Amino acid sequence: MDKSEKIVDDLDTLKAIASPLRMKILGILRESGPATASELGRRLGESSGSTSYHLRQLERYGFVGDDDEQHSRRERRWKALHAQTNFHAEKFRDDEAGRTLMESAVRNNVQYLLGNVEEYLRGDFAPEWQGTFGVNDYLLRITAEDAAELLARMEELVESYRARGSGDPRAKPVAWHLPALPKKPS
Repeated sequence: MDKSEKIVDDLDTLKAIASPLRMKILGILRESGPATASELGRRLGESSGSTSYHLRQLERYGFVGDDDEQHSRRERRWKALHAQTNFHAEKFRDDEAGRTLMESAVRNNVQYLLGNVEEYLRGDFAPEWQGTFGVNDYLLRITAEDAAELLARMEELVESYRARGSGDPRAKPVAWHLPALPKKPS
């Protein structure tokens, strides 16, 4: 997988990714690596025809492509082309359809986050990981410029860890969520 990000800043690309099933397919390919439409269908409880259709739509907009290793001529293996998707929400502020799709994409991401929180609460992970997980809440009083700088620095730090591409067998996938949300004054 390319370590870059896929920027979503036009309505057609947003339409392509805002589907909950497409976001799940892309997430699985990022987390678990290349797969066929049939493998994805079994994992998601969908038909291979359905996952195949959604993979072709994701391919059309540059989210997925052919895996370098095709084990069979009968079934195509797909891979994610980018390590992350970055939504430029400000591009859709003045477009009703864009705002609606952005809301859907954000809700899908929140559902993903909540699923990860549920896994965390079950506590089903090895002892060496016990002290490394948590949900932190930092309330800051900063300017928009400060927030943009902080987000850029955090993304840079996270990307430096992703770039390591740990081959260590102890390495596990970790969903590191970085929501930055406005807070109305109390």
